[in-house]
Amino acid sequence: MDNLTQDTDMTRMPQHVAIIMDGNGRWAKKRGMMRIFGHQNAIEAVRQTVTAAAELGIKYLSLYAFSTENWNRSETEVSGLMKLLSDTIEKEIKMMLDNGIRLITTGDTDRLPKDNRNGLANAIEKTKNGSRMTLNLCLSYSGRWDITQAVKRMTEDVENGLLDTSKINEDTISSYLSMAGIPDPDLLIRTSGELRISNFFLWQAAYTEFYFTDKLWPDFRKEDFIQAISEYQKRDRRFGTTK
Repeated sequence: MDNLTQDTDMTRMPQHVAIIMDGNGRWAKKRGMMRIFGHQNAIEAVRQTVTAAAELGIKYLSLYAFSTENWNRSETEVSGLMKLLSDTIEKEIKMMLDNGIRLITTGDTDRLPKDNRNGLANAIEKTKNGSRMTLNLCLSYSGRWDITQAVKRMTEDVENGLLDTSKINEDTISSYLSMAGIPDPDLLIRTSGELRISNFFLWQAAYTEFYFTDKLWPDFRKEDFIQAISEYQKRDRRFGTTK
């Protein structure tokens, strides 16, 4: 990469980084603009973060792009976000292919408009052979939704004789969650100064390291991502044990 990484240990990278991309609305409000203006100006932050993560050798990057609660926002904002999502995915396919990035989605994507589902399916198919990094877009997702759908599926399998309740353990539950097969996030970054995880990866974040920054998401850049990684590398992760 470049001299931005001089204080970064390339041998101690987190395997999975998750990001709550917060602050688009406040960024727009500061400029006297509608909220969608903030979302539109957040694309560069996504692009720089995705390419930086791939260059650093991070294997999984999860972006909290749209929560189940976001459906309660105004119809204008939601439709604007869906249009922006569709346009951005189409434009960024080349970037993902050039960087060896595989796109996947996590969440209740059946709720998305048909155009969005088709665009995502197209991008997922075209990038399926990317082996450098997996980009996980969390769309219509929330931690409580994830756990609820897992419990429903487990209950159905118990009723159908496919699952023995005496054998249920943490690994069993993880296998029914929507991120089954993907390692839990090592680092969760949240922008905008808010100090909460907003219903994101409630199960998976049990031992995740948190990094909060006051910077609003549209202003987040490659150097900010690298700073978060450097801070993570200073942490002593004990997972509930002692050294």
